[in-house]
Amino acid sequence: MKFILSPSILSADFTHLGEDIRQVKAAGAQYLHYDVMDGAFVPSISFGMPVLRSVRKFTDLVLDVHLMIEKPERYVDEFADCGADMLTIHYEACEDLQGTLRRIREKGMKCGVALKPGTSNAVLSDVLDQVDMILLMTVEPGFGGQSYLPASTEKIRELRRMVEERGLNVDIEVDGGIKKENLSEVLGAGANVIVAGSAIFAGDIEQNVKDFQVIMDGRK
Repeated sequence: MKFILSPSILSADFTHLGEDIRQVKAAGAQYLHYDVMDGAFVPSISFGMPVLRSVRKFTDLVLDVHLMIEKPERYVDEFADCGADMLTIHYEACEDLQGTLRRIREKGMKCGVALKPGTSNAVLSDVLDQVDMILLMTVEPGFGGQSYLPASTEKIRELRRMVEERGLNVDIEVDGGIKKENLSEVLGAGANVIVAGSAIFAGDIEQNVKDFQVIMDGRK
């Protein structure tokens, strides 16, 4: 199983965002996680297309874009044009999930579906074979710096079983409260794409990335 680190720039220092991105890449991160929040689907408002366009010009890291917005189908074309490599939409926010996933692929991006902590994995039954990745939120979406919800571990394990029983090649991404102290737990449960924000961007960014990579390499 390939393990991938996707640092979330929601926790970066925007007074020197370019330098923070340079450091995570230099230390070996493969993806860059980009959270879009609209103040409706989730309480917070983050950033949108202009910032993404600027980030795309600055880095060749895989841009892992997570839309925490109502009716994400409205903006598939725009996020593709801004340089997103992967677009993940919430099951709870999308009126035509399968149609939106098809549109994401048509625009040349990989596609993912995200679930809030309280949403059952069972809702994925009809789309699991149509996605590249499932994102399990391990905190309630909307704010950075929250603590990992312990019930998430069994949910990750259950989803990994679902993927393997169908013989699918689907990544399982986890986002929320992931730190060095619980990283082995989520990897052991079956997650292979790890989003981390404050655990990466607080303190020595490059060393934090390297510390995560050491733990992830130990699971291979």
